[in-house]
Amino acid sequence: MKAATPIGIVLAIVLLLGGAIMEGTDPTKLLNIPATLIIVGGLAGVSIAAFGMEEMKKVPALYKKSFALEFPDLGANVVMMYGFADRARRDGLLALEEEANNLEDAFTKKGLSLVVDGSDPDTVAEVLELEIEAMTARHRLGQATFKGAGGFAPTLGVLGTVMGLLHALSILDQPELLGPAIAGAFMATLYGVGAANVIILPVENRLKQLTAAEVQSRQMVIEGLLAVQAGDNPRMVAEKLMSFVPPDQRLSVEEELEGGRPNLQAVDGGAESQAA
Repeated sequence: MKAATPIGIVLAIVLLLGGAIMEGTDPTKLLNIPATLIIVGGLAGVSIAAFGMEEMKKVPALYKKSFALEFPDLGANVVMMYGFADRARRDGLLALEEEANNLEDAFTKKGLSLVVDGSDPDTVAEVLELEIEAMTARHRLGQATFKGAGGFAPTLGVLGTVMGLLHALSILDQPELLGPAIAGAFMATLYGVGAANVIILPVENRLKQLTAAEVQSRQMVIEGLLAVQAGDNPRMVAEKLMSFVPPDQRLSVEEELEGGRPNLQAVDGGAESQAA
């Protein structure tokens, strides 16, 4: 589901607040400016120190990616490779040069161009595997930012609580102020743990899922291109790649293949899911 991440985060926040209200908590008491400064300001500072300003600038784009990007369409890859194999068997590999020029996905375009140019199959696989490794390395940098921030936030919350308790200990002779001071002190821990587990770490996991799905899609493209280059029967190419497709989606792919000669245009399944 395209909007699963924002829906999940909003649902978690609403239910957590709802549970607190049902227990008698006044929502206005959950607003604490000092705790917000400690968590937001402290988290921004330590994250910049740990990962650098350039990586921090990518955070908004990574949130947008995790909120809006869909998983690659593996079924579309099967249909696309079937079409390439059919065209190659009828008109030869050189006929795929036109298709390569029209592709929007840079990864598939590079692989198909290598095949059309007559590159050795081992070379095609090696070049494309290096592309996957480089993409994965770039994605890991963005994921590491969220993983690190998710670890810093609770610790900063504890630090803020300790600072608040120090203030509370200084007013032990004022019972009417002691309760609010202790409650305020623990707000930093609440903010830190809440931010880590509701807003930060779920996005890291989502980015990991998107990367894994994209790697699978690209590996599927490699297998398909090598099969096309080897001159395999289009139907055999489709059968080989169908193992990548989830069982519940295979019937629709079969129906599309049986419906006629498929469109050779790639469906945006190879666009990088995370900021480069």
